[in-house]
Amino acid sequence: MDQTTPDEHAVVPFLRAGPPPDRTRWEGWQQWRKIRGTFVPAPRLSLAEHQSLSPQRRALHDLHRTATHVNMRLQETPMSAPVANLMRGRLQNNAVKFMPGTRDGLMINGGGFQGKTETACDAAASFEDVWREVHHQLLPGPAPGTRDVFVPVAYCRLPVRATPKGLCKAILNVYGNPHPGTLDDLVRAVRDAIRDHHTTALLIDDITRLRLHREDDQDTLDLIRELMDLNVTLILIGVDIPGSGLLRGAYVDHRTGQWVFPDNGRGGRHSTAAATQTGRRFDMVDLDPFDYSTPAAITAFLDHLAGIEDQLRLLRSFEGMLTSGEMPEYLFGRTRGVVGLLRRLIEDGCTEAILTGEERLTPELLAKTTIHLGNLDDLDPGAGEVPDIPQTTAPPTKPRRRRGRNTVLDDRGNRPAAGD
Repeated sequence: MDQTTPDEHAVVPFLRAGPPPDRTRWEGWQQWRKIRGTFVPAPRLSLAEHQSLSPQRRALHDLHRTATHVNMRLQETPMSAPVANLMRGRLQNNAVKFMPGTRDGLMINGGGFQGKTETACDAAASFEDVWREVHHQLLPGPAPGTRDVFVPVAYCRLPVRATPKGLCKAILNVYGNPHPGTLDDLVRAVRDAIRDHHTTALLIDDITRLRLHREDDQDTLDLIRELMDLNVTLILIGVDIPGSGLLRGAYVDHRTGQWVFPDNGRGGRHSTAAATQTGRRFDMVDLDPFDYSTPAAITAFLDHLAGIEDQLRLLRSFEGMLTSGEMPEYLFGRTRGVVGLLRRLIEDGCTEAILTGEERLTPELLAKTTIHLGNLDDLDPGAGEVPDIPQTTAPPTKPRRRRGRNTVLDDRGNRPAAGD
């Protein structure tokens, strides 16, 4: 049998038992960490090979192709690579420091659907892969009578209406620990959990849900900063951090370029003596969308499109389907270079191409495709977590001469007007 033809009796390689992993629980994080990058894409079939399948196998292969299109691998971009490298370096540096004191944190800033969470989680998981090997050599087995659940990375999301209690509960949920009734006991339980489970990195997503016009917001931010005293590296992820008010009272140390959060003297119930001894330092790194205004930026966008194209399993696809003609400009105009919007447009376009029998992506087909952002119930539009979707969907209205890689567009996906 041709190796590209699906085996009639093979186990379907894309089936998933149960719901997707919940990364805000340590069990779900471990499940996701171990399976990330292991998805088996559908085999590449020609149109003739696809038509030769039995109706049942053809339907199964179409389902596998759909799973392939909605589970495309995470691609590194010129914007995400510096973020991931800085984060991995910061986690490693802080993890091997022996001296007591606060650990410099990291703030990852960017717009909604620009890949901040996935970039941060993938970098943290890569660090954990190495750190678990170190831990296995140092502590090869659990000791009787001790808590032996090793959680080097904890990921949680800030509740929409944040309070110190709500943040404590979100962190304790990672470990599956109970919630004490008072704030003092909650903070103590969080400190104990981070220490007992040897947590090295604490990722707090949706940090810009803090508006700081409420006292609860300020108390929550104070608590977040004070967690740095636990020899844990804080990674804060948010939308438009500079414009959110979170940097109020902070200043930039011009020697290091870091943001410094001095003690504000509020003296909250959860503060400690150690917390007042030094300012908390964070580096802030931006994760921007693709640009289309310079030849180098265009090349980066085309390379990303080529990586997507290589993962597609449409029966009438061709080399350059996403990277030639008017398609790159059209895709940039529809998404303004936002990685998440581009991904959703390609996913839904592939579904339409399979259902209609078009089996390829064209500007005309994509013009009929609405970008669906999925379930938005867990997103906060007021914090900028839901991006604006460009309204222009029409394909080019007339044939145009093929343009080279030096064609540039402005930040809204349009060509500059004559004389600009």
